[in-house]
Amino acid sequence: MQSQDVAPRPAPASGSAAEPVVDVEQAEAALVEHYPRLVRLAYLVLPPGLGRNRRVLTAHALTQRALPRGRTATPVIPAQPDGSEGDPGYAFVRLQVVRTALEAGLPLRRKAWPKRSQLPPLLPQVWGLRLFPRSGGADELALDQRLSALTGPARAAYVLRGLEKLPDSDVRALLTAAGVADADAALDEADSAQAEYALLDSPEFDPCSLQARPTDLMRRRQHMKAALAAAAAVAVCGALLGMPGDGWGPDGAAAPPYAQNPAAKAALDPALLLKVPAAAWESSARTDFSVWPARGDLTGDSALLRRALAVWARPGETVQVSATPGTPSGGPSGPPQLLYAGTVDNARVVILYDGLRIVRYAEPRDNTKGAALDFARVDGAGRAEASAVVLGRADGNVRYLTAPWVTKAADRDLLKPGSDATGLALTGGTTAPMAGPAQSGPCTSWNVLQLTDASGTRLLTDLGELVPARLTTGRPGSVKDASGADALRAWAPYACSLGAMRSAGVRSVNAWAYATQPLPDASGTASWICTRAETWQGGGERVLAQFHTPGGPYGAVAAKAENVPACGAKDPQVLAGVLWKSGAGTWYLLAAGSRGTSSINASGGVRATANGHLLAAKAKQGAQAELKGTLEDGRTVSGLR
Repeated sequence: MQSQDVAPRPAPASGSAAEPVVDVEQAEAALVEHYPRLVRLAYLVLPPGLGRNRRVLTAHALTQRALPRGRTATPVIPAQPDGSEGDPGYAFVRLQVVRTALEAGLPLRRKAWPKRSQLPPLLPQVWGLRLFPRSGGADELALDQRLSALTGPARAAYVLRGLEKLPDSDVRALLTAAGVADADAALDEADSAQAEYALLDSPEFDPCSLQARPTDLMRRRQHMKAALAAAAAVAVCGALLGMPGDGWGPDGAAAPPYAQNPAAKAALDPALLLKVPAAAWESSARTDFSVWPARGDLTGDSALLRRALAVWARPGETVQVSATPGTPSGGPSGPPQLLYAGTVDNARVVILYDGLRIVRYAEPRDNTKGAALDFARVDGAGRAEASAVVLGRADGNVRYLTAPWVTKAADRDLLKPGSDATGLALTGGTTAPMAGPAQSGPCTSWNVLQLTDASGTRLLTDLGELVPARLTTGRPGSVKDASGADALRAWAPYACSLGAMRSAGVRSVNAWAYATQPLPDASGTASWICTRAETWQGGGERVLAQFHTPGGPYGAVAAKAENVPACGAKDPQVLAGVLWKSGAGTWYLLAAGSRGTSSINASGGVRATANGHLLAAKAKQGAQAELKGTLEDGRTVSGLR
């Protein structure tokens, strides 16, 4: 296709009385009234090489953008004879349509920015469809081919003659105002095409009466896949480009960052970790984890601390993450407190505290593969519960980090109440390794940690979590640490039952001897004890009612329950029963309630009633009974199952 230069638009002489002023409302009225003709004009002037679909969309876009931005003066441009003569609004929008349609046909230049009309229109857009006018006959096709051979200005001259019915003088003036450098040449070139002006009104050239067909479906599918792949690549590149250059790279097992807002950055900055002075606990009114000083030989290792914080915020797929029940495992909301950073056996360990949780990060000493992250909820911890944290476990041994107020540590076997405790060396608050409780096999020992400070001695047991559980004895509501000889003897038969409370987020376990019962057939006196495990989350409590006969090494679990108030401070009442065989070979149903039980009734496989808080009735082997007790205040309690 030949081309002809379009000169810059001449500036109109504003303020002249001979030039009418056009405002937006006037131009819009003309555009709406004559919209089909203006769009047809644009469609015919646009180069056919654009393709019918793009020509349609571009014609509509150019026409809709023909409105002035404000009040403007229009040159003396001939108006359309039929119905718009003397209408400056129509003259203005027609001039704009012709100008932008001619600009759309100009070739793109390397050293110049393209004009808006030279680019594909942003609006309107129709996704998944191709739009084009209805097909005409052979005459229309031949005319379209002849018009495509003309230059843009010549094609505009031909269309203005035939569609707008303008004389050559008016066409010349309009083309000149539209920026055509040589309007006479354009008219001469238009003369070379056969004058078949009536065909310009045919449906072949009507971009307002359209047909719709789908686009190339296979190509569209390929483009969609390519677009998705490109979007994924952009997201990855954006994440990489968004990574700060101050050390986020060597994060070990951490996953890619998900947020980099100021609060998140502060929480991941090892320089902002809270480190409490060593003597702060001595003058503080609080005695919990918040006054623990930072200890360990790696508290100055910024790279290790950065990795620990990063893995906490966003653990990767290879990180082994564990959390006690009811413990949120999200990242820190701000800079946490550093409790420990050091080497423990064959690992580097970091322990952090955020006011709600204790978090332990551990990685192998030689690399960062196989990192582990453990969470434990510790909100509301007091002096007793904040006495120790598990540093690590290896070869069946446990090593603890103790509170700064702990003065002595020892290892005690709970199954041997008469034996002495074995002292544990304390180095910078870290204990020497001690044997942990039996994990499997027969329970022949149950080792617990015995700690001493200015307030007394207490026992803590490892239940497979970061914070050991406190052991107590006594009636619910008035419990005390299991430290004296009587408490050790009370716990000894029931120590192995602690294994049923592992990994439950246990805060403390209390053993309460709620009843003693003379056995039938002169078999001695049995003890009834209730062990209740309180949790950090305040739910999921586990209650065991256990029965211990004279001379027996272990207690037998008679009943158990979860999420019940029985045997607790809110409701210390408890009732349980067991089938027992005497030395004479007789089977009995034995039941005992706590103090305040006025009567016990058994139904089902065994029917019996007894006044008071004890019941003994003959039964058959394997019999099952329902127990119900009546309290002195008239309330009833059911037996634990």
